[in-house]
Amino acid sequence: MSASLVVARAGLFDTVQDLGRRGFQDLGMPTAGAMDPVALHLANALAGNDEGTAALEISVLGPELRVEADSARVAVVGPVRLSVVDAPGEAPRPLDADRSHRLRRGQALRVGAIDGVSVAYVAVEGGFDLTPFMGSLSTYTRAGLGGLDGRKLRDGDLLPLKLAAVAERTERRLAAPFDYGSGPVRVVLGPQDDYFSAAGLDAFLSGTYTVTKEADRMGFRLEGPAIAHNEKGADIASDGIAPGAIQVPAAGQPIILLADRETIGGYTKIAAVISADLPRVCRLLPGKTLQFAAVSVAEAEAARRTLEARLRATIAAVETARPPGGIDLDALYRENLIEGVVG
Repeated sequence: MSASLVVARAGLFDTVQDLGRRGFQDLGMPTAGAMDPVALHLANALAGNDEGTAALEISVLGPELRVEADSARVAVVGPVRLSVVDAPGEAPRPLDADRSHRLRRGQALRVGAIDGVSVAYVAVEGGFDLTPFMGSLSTYTRAGLGGLDGRKLRDGDLLPLKLAAVAERTERRLAAPFDYGSGPVRVVLGPQDDYFSAAGLDAFLSGTYTVTKEADRMGFRLEGPAIAHNEKGADIASDGIAPGAIQVPAAGQPIILLADRETIGGYTKIAAVISADLPRVCRLLPGKTLQFAAVSVAEAEAARRTLEARLRATIAAVETARPPGGIDLDALYRENLIEGVVG
């Protein structure tokens, strides 16, 4: 058998995702890709991969993955409960997230519930040995393409690995979880903000909206103050949809369109979430609330540059991870120890 991860137990919705299938929206092909590209970048940095290497995106509850390779290195990023089972029938041992781990043949990684956010990522050193579709391994389940047979993982699936073994090295961990920020979600108004009444725009920018249970990779339906249109109405000739575009149908309840969004649509779009805030939005669970604040295009561009700089700084600050249950002597020697004490 070639090197692989065996899905001993599938999670709620596990898919292979990279940075997306870009350059084909004019052909009607959605980008798909990671809902939270920040966490994907960080997982790949810990695993020793290029930043765009495809990883597993897990939603709410993750899988159990058994190593069928001489060894494999995994890195899990997100507030997730993590453990390893050394052999069938043995009790699981807890592992830390936000770091890398080298696993041997027969060990099983258990990725449990995610705490407080909707997605986390499991990167594997070397990546998955899958065939790209239109230059990407991203799974787009609505069309059944990309990833592993174009679908979420099932019990018994085999995820082929590019590496049959990985070298022993010092493992890596994040110095601290990445701070996604807080406060109102920033948006750039338009392109159809002129289709809304003054009262509708005010409701959008002053109201509090709740993520409903109708939330998936295509988009989040929100519930809150109704957003009134003017005499132009709610329908337009279908046009392109950018990541984070916020459609408002005639009922006045907004929909934030995300990774698996359609390429065009015929509802008015009041605004678009700026790219710096989109990863934070994509982490929201049903029942969470958000507010919106309008910014200029120049402010949105500056916010994105700030996000990229913070991401690079987080990767540059990656630390040596202490061995599970052991002592990291290098870290110990770096501490400010008291000298001259006689026992």
